[in-house]
Amino acid sequence: MSPAPEGSASRSTALHTDRYELTMLDAALRDGTAGRRCVFELFGRRLPGGRRFGVVAGTGRLLDLIRDFRFGDDELRFLRDERMVDASTLAFLEEYRFTGSIAGYREGELYFPGSPILTIEGTFAEAVVLETLGLSVLNHDSAIATAAARMSIAAGDRPLAEMGSRRAGEHSAVAAARAAYIAGFGATSNLEAGRTWGIPTMGTAAHAWTLLHDTEEEAFRAQIDALGVGTTLLVDTYDTARGVETAIRVAGTELGGVRIDSGDLPIVAAQVRAQLDELGATGTRITVTSDLDEFAIAALAASPVDSYGVGTSLVTGSGSPTAGMVYKLVARQDATGGWVAVEKASVDKSSKGGRKAAFRTLDEGTATSELIAVSDGFEELETAVTHPDARALQVPLVAEGEPDAAYLGREGVAAARQHHARVLEELPVRALALSRSDPAIPTVYIEAV
Repeated sequence: MSPAPEGSASRSTALHTDRYELTMLDAALRDGTAGRRCVFELFGRRLPGGRRFGVVAGTGRLLDLIRDFRFGDDELRFLRDERMVDASTLAFLEEYRFTGSIAGYREGELYFPGSPILTIEGTFAEAVVLETLGLSVLNHDSAIATAAARMSIAAGDRPLAEMGSRRAGEHSAVAAARAAYIAGFGATSNLEAGRTWGIPTMGTAAHAWTLLHDTEEEAFRAQIDALGVGTTLLVDTYDTARGVETAIRVAGTELGGVRIDSGDLPIVAAQVRAQLDELGATGTRITVTSDLDEFAIAALAASPVDSYGVGTSLVTGSGSPTAGMVYKLVARQDATGGWVAVEKASVDKSSKGGRKAAFRTLDEGTATSELIAVSDGFEELETAVTHPDARALQVPLVAEGEPDAAYLGREGVAAARQHHARVLEELPVRALALSRSDPAIPTVYIEAV
């Protein structure tokens, strides 16, 4: 039996993890370190693909999945049969519940190298096993959201629709539609994304519809009979100019729109617009949907295009299919109960130890830096009061194992979309360029006061 889709009945996510999480847990239970309080941090060392900013996405999904991170009979039987852990570890897992806390950046927020996107606090045993799940969700969804944000910038005020389901795994397709919607897309072709997350859905007909009928005219007449003259007709199955002529002859000058899915789009769009206007269909909109990415969309800025449909490039991160985030232990209690900051020193893979408070400094509403206050002594973290010219970036997401309902479900998606639109306005102008470059603002570390 295949797993239940997101948004349906609860299902275990406990085996959505790497084996070494459980072997570490098994060993920690043996040597007595499993109960040590720890602080893990999820962050990105750099922005992939020379991007100038990143967009946090997947947080609400992750909180749901953590709530379902339970080892039921089937999961325990698999571990027992494969002899992955011993009997005492199986007993621990049978009762496993995450009871710690998670703070982090709101979904839809922008992030930069070193941003403490999630801070997970709990015992080593309950926090270490969440590594793979957290990275799986945020690396995928944030990559899609970042690509979507760049496409939204390139599109300006023109609407964007997500149409990439057939280019992704069935569950990834739903997650991609969700991430794209948070970062500025207005609709999706995916019905499960509409049902689960409340995203507006769209879609009319493919080339198969035209090919099904004896003539293009018959296909157009049947579609208009079913959907009305406000529909969008796909005009390039055979000859685009002839298709436009047929569309207006059949539907009249009140036809809602035409879609172009092939050809040199700037040239074809100009030709179609001129033909529509000559036929009196001055209000008929033009949608283009042919292998678009942010660069192709930007190249169409001066063309008479009214909206875009984006598929493959979007759901694969437009060249950067993962956000490259990592999950590292940054602080732990020692044998006496005192807190110790820990960090990885590997070449090109270092981490910054200590708990952190993150702020975005602003100058007249424009972001100037990602300010991260690092606490080695684990006194109370700094707040916005300490930095009056900055915006605090972290919010409580999970307290004593319970996720904040404000970040879950359809309401959480709507809130993330609104938050993203607000914070995008803080970016300096140089951040809006699509070319490869350094991050739009620097990350600055300071010692907590």
